[in-house]
Amino acid sequence: MLIVSEQSLWWERYKLAGAGASEIAASVEAAVTAGLLSPGEALPPVRELAERLGVNPNTVAAAYRSLRDRGTVETRGRAGTRVRERPSRSLRQRTYAVPEGVRDLTSGEPDPELLPRLAPPSRIDVSHYRYASSIESALEEQVRLRLARHFDVRKAQAKGFHGAAAADEASIEAAELVTRSRFLPVFGALDGIDRLLATHTRPGDKVAIEDPAWGNALDSLASRGLTAQPMQVDDEGPDPADLRAALAAGARAVIVTTRAQNPYGAVVSPRRATLLRAELAAYPEVLTIDDDHGADLTPGVPHVLCGATKHWAYLYSASKSYGPDLRIAVLVGDDDSTDRVAGQLRHTARRVSGVMQEIWATALADPEHDAVLARAAETYAENRRALIGELARRGIEAHGETGLNVWIPVPDETAAATGLLARGWAVSPGSWFRVRTGPGVRVTVAGLRPGEAAALADAVAAALGRGDTGRSAAHRTVPV
Repeated sequence: MLIVSEQSLWWERYKLAGAGASEIAASVEAAVTAGLLSPGEALPPVRELAERLGVNPNTVAAAYRSLRDRGTVETRGRAGTRVRERPSRSLRQRTYAVPEGVRDLTSGEPDPELLPRLAPPSRIDVSHYRYASSIESALEEQVRLRLARHFDVRKAQAKGFHGAAAADEASIEAAELVTRSRFLPVFGALDGIDRLLATHTRPGDKVAIEDPAWGNALDSLASRGLTAQPMQVDDEGPDPADLRAALAAGARAVIVTTRAQNPYGAVVSPRRATLLRAELAAYPEVLTIDDDHGADLTPGVPHVLCGATKHWAYLYSASKSYGPDLRIAVLVGDDDSTDRVAGQLRHTARRVSGVMQEIWATALADPEHDAVLARAAETYAENRRALIGELARRGIEAHGETGLNVWIPVPDETAAATGLLARGWAVSPGSWFRVRTGPGVRVTVAGLRPGEAAALADAVAAALGRGDTGRSAAHRTVPV
């Protein structure tokens, strides 16, 4: 009697074929790209698939290794080889068509009206261009001044900024470490993260990352064949117990958003930073990355993990304060990490353009821009407080300590996002950002106008079945 298992029908459903490792891998990737193979779905055991295709088991094993290295599958011990939760070849979507008349709150970007107006250099001089000159002196001077201001713990304590009063000696030491270490320009925070991972990890390695997390960072891990080890986030940052579990599982790197966490809005508190540093102390070879993209829009001192391990990096970015098209950030790190990234740059893009560096340096030096950034920061804070307060009055939980977004946990994010779209509001479904955390939706509040928070909260309440006061429009759906 022939017993047919669900796995034995796998190649029948997905038309798996191929005589060589590359052909087998290509057929699996085609199924993933077409959406036929779902995240988490198991591939057949090596020997079973080899027998069905009439090839050597080593050929199938090589195909699976190739798929793992390209970020399509991962090996889960006794659970076998499975499609990754965020396979690098899948059709991932970060936007969807927003109907006319619907307020688009999906971007995650700053309000264009609250960006400083940057002026191009009056004269571009490339005569002094040198490959070896990684950072222009003008930019280094301005960034050092800016970071010295951000990391001035004692001044922040005097002003009563959030978390500053609890700053301990470790926070002060980390601040001093950042402000005196080597600087290296990169093409934005994501580029810096990606280059650091490229030089410190290899396909198959595990990386501890927040959950929910910045979707682009999750995709970057998948594209490099790295496995995300999720750390659940609350208002104070990642869960130390989840970090402990990730490190015990062999995580080679840890990525933490210092403040303005996207999508949750968390800010790492001094207490949480101390707990995270304590977990890292037993793993000195792990790479720690602090992404502080919200530095210019969040008052107070950043509580970073820099120096908790031998390999560390801090990223200060221009995109959220000066505009997402200003693709530049400064990477500050230990000598070995910055040397590795600098070497990779020399063999690829060479360096960040001196013209781009000059634009940012000029912007940082302009005192009028500080007033613009302060107004933007206060507007974003007011919008977050207004929406979270209106939702609380309707009995709805929401999170957004800092940054441009508010995260709303919901029972069913597809129903919530679609219901909001039907009532005139486009929001981001949580599936764009989640690994294992529960469902939710992200609302970008950067561009909310006065009075809109109450109307939006009414629409959220209606979409969650707590009364319908929003306008309706039928048959709109949100892709997740």
